[in-house]
Amino acid sequence: MAPGKAPDPAPGAGGDRGGPTPPTPPGGGPPGPEDSAEELYDSAPCGFLSTAMDGTVTKVNATLLDWLGLERREVVGRMRFADLLGVGGRLYHETHFAPLLRLRGEISGIALELATATGGRLPVLVSAVVKRAADGEPVLIRTTVFDASDRRAYEEELLRRRAAADEAREVAEAARREAEEARCRSEADRARLTDALAVLQQALLPAELPTVPGLDVASYYYTASPDRLGGDFYDLFALDRRRWAFFLGDVSGKGPGAAAVTSLTRYTLRAAVFHDSDPVSALTTLNAALYDRYGVEADPRHCTAVVGVVEPDPEHGRTTVRLASGGHPPALLLRAGAPVDGPGRAEYLTTPGGMLVGALPDASFTPATAVLAPGDTLLLYTDGLTEARTDPGRTTLYGEQRLRDFAARQASTAPPDVIAAVAALLEKLGDGVDDDTALLALGVPSRPG
Repeated sequence: MAPGKAPDPAPGAGGDRGGPTPPTPPGGGPPGPEDSAEELYDSAPCGFLSTAMDGTVTKVNATLLDWLGLERREVVGRMRFADLLGVGGRLYHETHFAPLLRLRGEISGIALELATATGGRLPVLVSAVVKRAADGEPVLIRTTVFDASDRRAYEEELLRRRAAADEAREVAEAARREAEEARCRSEADRARLTDALAVLQQALLPAELPTVPGLDVASYYYTASPDRLGGDFYDLFALDRRRWAFFLGDVSGKGPGAAAVTSLTRYTLRAAVFHDSDPVSALTTLNAALYDRYGVEADPRHCTAVVGVVEPDPEHGRTTVRLASGGHPPALLLRAGAPVDGPGRAEYLTTPGGMLVGALPDASFTPATAVLAPGDTLLLYTDGLTEARTDPGRTTLYGEQRLRDFAARQASTAPPDVIAAVAALLEKLGDGVDDDTALLALGVPSRPG
């Protein structure tokens, strides 16, 4: 539309919509402001403009002009709708908006940005419809513009929050992966430590028990915790062609320090028994060695131990056992000739008064002697068994009396069977066993028939 041409009438007020002029209110006088269609059009809460088919603006309301910071004379007849858009919006208008409007005759809810007089960008939502003449020819385009600043701010806030959430998820995922990697490393380190401790523990025990003519032997080592190196030990070895020495004990403490004491104890006892086969003499030698090495330290080390010598007599079918104890639980003697659960089926070979080994410079040790008949077995054990906790509150010890009763109920007194039964008992006690337990059984084979 050329400059100076009458403006396009407001919708509903004649002009491009062809409607009649609003009637004068009853009683005469000019229409009130609330009834003025022109006022409604010009001050609407959204922007209105009309353009010729080439895009030239023919009418625009004050609301849109205020948003853009422009004067009506600067826009009407001088600018096209595309001139009001930013650079990106113009490109979109030419490639999508205008072609789709020509094709469909209307378009709605298109997000664009208008350029303001101060160089700013106003986000808007645009809807447009093509007005056609009676013969169907398009004559102008009516466009409605809604300020989308709040919506844009809301969307941007959503995007920021989504980005923050994505970043938080990435951080959490990275932390989870790091924690998982740390857990895997920890498990691998623990597995390596467990393997190392198992190897070290085995190095403190005989690889396997020797074959003793005229004697059945069996052993077992129960590990209460794979993460802690125990101080329990045992051994069985030949002194000469007729006699065999054995020992079993428990060093105070856990870990590498206890392992060092265990190693010293084992090698000292072996040497002592070879030098003097008297069990009391062997314990006296060990006591001197431990007290000399650890007795004056701030954290003294000591142990309990039972040392013995067995002399099988296959010709008469019996074996003599001489032993001595230093603070150790009494050995348990199982008699094959007594009835199950009957008197004498299981009894302790008591060694009262034996002192801890290495605790005092001068310690006394208690000797004892037993003769094993065919089918009899001598069971040695460490206190991890008798000090196992059996109640939910972990206050009641398994104790020597229950161990004696348990042993008396076993149908077989053969060393392998006795060891297997006690090993199963330890497994059954489970978490109640909080200390390693060493078992060693020596028995005379039953006579055939």
